[in-house]
Amino acid sequence: MPTYGYDLAQAVKDGYLVDYMSVETVLKFIEQGISYDELSDEEKEEYEDTFEDEDGNLPEKISSSAINTWLFNEDTIRQVLDIVMKDSLKVNYGEMIGKTIIFAKNHKHAEKILEVFNKEYPHLAKNNNGQAFAKVIDNYMTYSQSAIDEFSDSKKMPQIAISVDMLDTGIDVPEVLNLVFFKKVMSKAKFWQMIGRGTRCCPGLIDGEDKSKFYIFDFCGNFEFFRMGEGKKAVTRMALQGAIFNLMFQIVYKLQDIKYQTDRLMEFRKSLVDAVVEKVKELNRENFAVRQHIKYVDLYSKAENYNAISYEDTLLVREELAPLVLPDNDEATAVRFDALIYGLELAQLAGEKYGKLKTDLIKKVKGIASVANIPEIVAQKELINTILHTDYVERAGIDEFEHIRENLRNLMKYIPRNQVRYDTDFTDDILSYEWNESELENDDLKNYKAKAEFYIHQHLDNAVIAKLRTNQPLTRLDIESLEKILWSEVGSQEDYEREYGHKPLGELVREIVGLDMNAAKEAFAEFLDDTNLDSRQIYFVNQIVEYIVHNGMMTDLSVLQESPFTDQGSVVDIFTDLSVWAGIRKVIDGINYNAGVM
Repeated sequence: MPTYGYDLAQAVKDGYLVDYMSVETVLKFIEQGISYDELSDEEKEEYEDTFEDEDGNLPEKISSSAINTWLFNEDTIRQVLDIVMKDSLKVNYGEMIGKTIIFAKNHKHAEKILEVFNKEYPHLAKNNNGQAFAKVIDNYMTYSQSAIDEFSDSKKMPQIAISVDMLDTGIDVPEVLNLVFFKKVMSKAKFWQMIGRGTRCCPGLIDGEDKSKFYIFDFCGNFEFFRMGEGKKAVTRMALQGAIFNLMFQIVYKLQDIKYQTDRLMEFRKSLVDAVVEKVKELNRENFAVRQHIKYVDLYSKAENYNAISYEDTLLVREELAPLVLPDNDEATAVRFDALIYGLELAQLAGEKYGKLKTDLIKKVKGIASVANIPEIVAQKELINTILHTDYVERAGIDEFEHIRENLRNLMKYIPRNQVRYDTDFTDDILSYEWNESELENDDLKNYKAKAEFYIHQHLDNAVIAKLRTNQPLTRLDIESLEKILWSEVGSQEDYEREYGHKPLGELVREIVGLDMNAAKEAFAEFLDDTNLDSRQIYFVNQIVEYIVHNGMMTDLSVLQESPFTDQGSVVDIFTDLSVWAGIRKVIDGINYNAGVM
């Protein structure tokens, strides 16, 4: 059995994992976009009917970036499905495609793939005892974990999972024989993690023969992209509230300069310090993750320690405290607007150009100006017009930016969400099509992160890993056991911190393995079994369960202000009795706490 010290290439050589072959196909529209001049006469007519505006303007070309973002071309999808269905690895003596994951660009793209599949292969869509042969699995669906479990069962449908993010990493389905990249992946580390979905051995899978390889169908040039040495290094994205905390701290640092010692700006700095100190004081000092950073929690929970902060302090806060900050129960659009304005304020203090920050501000203000019939927006008509029709933003200082933030933040929720979408059926062309052997000797799976993930997936029966998966609290001995594994055997503590910073060990493991569905339902049983809850409340709790099962935790509560959680109303709308919501929040905190988070 391979262990944490193995890289993928060695594990394949020793027969513990399976190798792959890639099928790299270049489709004209995905590579070059859609050019009006290259269409047939009939297609030109369709193009004109679809894209000509009211003034008679017609774009000469639709860029490739639009494909599967807001333009969905049926023939492009048809060509992809034809190649996959024809050339994929099969089971049942060649009669049925093996378990297949199609990585789609977004939910609309996934739904369009399914629509075209059902149209092209109606005999598969309808003749599976009521079970779907192909299914979209993403966070728009209810009980997504149940769909993942069914896909993971070789005796159940679906046979094809069309995934948006949910199956990219962290799942373990040895039966997978085909991976289909129908989207670009910009991170090389993530690309190889996605490839890892197909590497597991599976005895007797193909008509009694062991699984010895899997196929990767790449329609978006990912292999070529990474062969050229491109790709972005994976970066841990800070939660929105932590990012705002970090921006506020940096502004506090900048406002120490003598040129900002005016009554108004001194008062503003004090208000920021008070807000930052309050966020630090909110941290649960008994929580394991917080205890790991207690030195800095103590330091920055006292206002007097902000009297003379240094640049080094800003770096410490960004690394040690900002990731721990708890989200506010505030409208997500307002919080994002806060982040935008604080970014502008910081740029102003640093003497930097506003660039995209200004563009984003103008775009948002235009958005609320487009629905000015709303009384709250009418009340800010003068400010809105000043921003849009004068050089107010260019001349703005901290006072003016704060005026904008305070008066417009609560209007952001009214900005219409434009749902531009075009469905076309222009004939696409295959420009190239080639089979390639694997490139394992050149992969990036020899790094610490891959070894850690590999070890954890191979040792789900480890007592401490099992505790994290089943929501049992960790002891000090459990933490020491994880330290031994991740800081001694898989690599060093320095390796760990280089990849993950100061992320608590339990949090990392829980992120990788997720939370067992039964454990999650048991944690929320008080609410799921409560006959006094209405259907909207039960739906909301079930969405939380699904999220935590997949992600292991829920540390950023701002996600609750987005779909699918808001599909039947906001938290405030659904839980008029806030004591019920407080109880649910307590369960979430408990699950996070058992992983050493919060």
